[in-house]
Amino acid sequence: MAASRPPRAAPAGEPAAPPRRDDLVAGPSVRAKLAKLGIHSRLDLVLHLPLRYEDETKLTQLADAGTGEPVLVEADVVDCEVKYRPRRTLVVKLTDGKSDLWVRFLNFYPSQVKQMAPGRRLRLFGEVRPGFFGAEMVHPKVRVVEPGAPLASSLTPVYPTTAGMSQANLRGFIEHALDTLLLDDTLEHALLERLALGSFRDSVLFLHRPPPDVDAASLDGRTHPAWRRLKFDELLAQQLAMRIAYRERRGKSAPRMPDGHTLTNALVKSLPFALTRAQKKAWATIAHDLAQPHPMRRLLQGDVGSGKTLVAALAALQAIENGWQVALMAPTEILAEQHYLKLSHWLEPLGVKVSWLAGGLKARAKRAAVEAIGKGETQLAIGTHALFQDDVGFGRLGLAIVDEQHRFGVAQRLALTGKGTEPHQLMMSATPIPRTLSMSYYADLDVSVIDELPPGRTPVVTKLVDESRRDEVIRRIRASCAEGAQAYWVCPLIEESETLQLKTALETFETMKATFPDLAVGLVHGRMKPDEKARVMADFKARRVQLLVATTVIEVGVDVPNATLMVIEHAERMGLAQLHQLRGRVGRGTARSLAILLYHQPLSETARERLRIIYGNTDGFEIARQDLLLRGPGEYLGARQSGAPLLRFADLERDADLIELAREAADTMITERSHAVERHLDRWLGHRQFYLKA
Repeated sequence: MAASRPPRAAPAGEPAAPPRRDDLVAGPSVRAKLAKLGIHSRLDLVLHLPLRYEDETKLTQLADAGTGEPVLVEADVVDCEVKYRPRRTLVVKLTDGKSDLWVRFLNFYPSQVKQMAPGRRLRLFGEVRPGFFGAEMVHPKVRVVEPGAPLASSLTPVYPTTAGMSQANLRGFIEHALDTLLLDDTLEHALLERLALGSFRDSVLFLHRPPPDVDAASLDGRTHPAWRRLKFDELLAQQLAMRIAYRERRGKSAPRMPDGHTLTNALVKSLPFALTRAQKKAWATIAHDLAQPHPMRRLLQGDVGSGKTLVAALAALQAIENGWQVALMAPTEILAEQHYLKLSHWLEPLGVKVSWLAGGLKARAKRAAVEAIGKGETQLAIGTHALFQDDVGFGRLGLAIVDEQHRFGVAQRLALTGKGTEPHQLMMSATPIPRTLSMSYYADLDVSVIDELPPGRTPVVTKLVDESRRDEVIRRIRASCAEGAQAYWVCPLIEESETLQLKTALETFETMKATFPDLAVGLVHGRMKPDEKARVMADFKARRVQLLVATTVIEVGVDVPNATLMVIEHAERMGLAQLHQLRGRVGRGTARSLAILLYHQPLSETARERLRIIYGNTDGFEIARQDLLLRGPGEYLGARQSGAPLLRFADLERDADLIELAREAADTMITERSHAVERHLDRWLGHRQFYLKA
């Protein structure tokens, strides 16, 4: 790589220019390989931190090398030979004058044979183990040296890399970037001093070139002060981006929708139950938001069965009372239909016109629904992604409600909100979001939590049952249904899969009909026509079906209080959130309910841990926290990550204290209009789109 002159330092008192990001000097082939590592500039090279380190700062005598740890040894080549039995192998014999060492290479190039000619002095890094002829190394790192050659002064970094990019080449690019790029601070000295954080330059250089006497545990565990500085910078960039997005949104205009208390009070009075304390609190914050002149973006989260739909209904009524239309979008037709049935039951007696729109509707019904929505006759439109198709236009959309928001991508939510000038948006999630995740990835939203269940709910008992005890489960279903209760049997697939070999809903349905000839057995899955699904669910709710065989389409929204038993087939294959959602379909009445998780051996460690967590916890927030620990934020966030910068260095659980500090620092920097804001965002996010517009 050609050398380049370091950027000019800024005069005292004058902010330094933002670092240049598009100055990576390399050919197209090398650029393509670096791009696979997310490296597009010298700054990206600087922030490409080591996975681990190797200690090549001291030599170990061959006689002392068999410790089970990688060591650096130096010895002279005595013999070098390619052997062909039992397989082609390069065998090298070396000595340091006191002890011998045998080295074997199973994959090698002709140039390596020349490199290890007798008489050459080599330095080898690797683990010395007992071999057939004595001490040996297999595939060590090798370098030809002269006697007395100097040793490394710092630990040798080992970087994440890709095919065609050797450690030596990548290390060379990074070293060049470290030597030529101005690693000045984007943050003010007073802030660093207050938080006891080191300089950016010192921290970066330390992590790429740590001294040999460093505490290895603090490096490996990423707790060293140098690591903390980079984690803080990364979290601060995320907080700044989120807070700026939040403030920009509050600068936009949206329709004011004050609560006239006519429709909302009428709904509350018509209910056969009282709102819980948590529902009242969540509703009050949403009502306040809707009355403001800027767009609401509020996330309403609560455990399964906590009553989020009722709070959403009150929000819808407040918008409707002010002359605006409301759209409620759900990810599946079965959930959209459940919402339609429940909300129609609540709102139509109040004179509210409710329509539902889904892809499975017949052409005539769909045309009528689209026309009613476009003319503004429909006050509440409920549906799936069909709501944001191009042919659907709203006369006066003022509020968009998105259920199970994590299942929709940013583009889908944007398409729905684009149907109005700048509608308010209420997002709901029955997958509780851990606090640290809420503070970081959801910092651009206001969050309300419904943290209690309605009175009278009986906690669901969970049992883990091996597949070999299936007969006991069958007997339990027969006894439960004989007492007048109903049951679910959930299967993960619709039809046979050669790779997974799971029991299918279709097979199980036939088996259950044969097993229980005296029971009415129903079947529901995602590939059925909407009217078929609706008919089966209606029969189940009306108790005309005692046992419902289903795929995970019943995961959310299904409310049948008389169903007190659920069997989940192949529970070891499902995620924690899905298991918790499915379990929440029972226990919706006052009767004691049971969830049986049927698992198949052998269990992987991850599956075993998931089952342990779901068995030991009924609190959705604790389950979500442990799920985050198991999967990490990238997988946990799902579709949302398409609009949020993921963290590379910080850990949401272990670095919770840094998240708090970054939140405080971000608010202060933005309030004081610090020039550091733009420079810090440029360093950490560059030209990436970091504002969450959805």
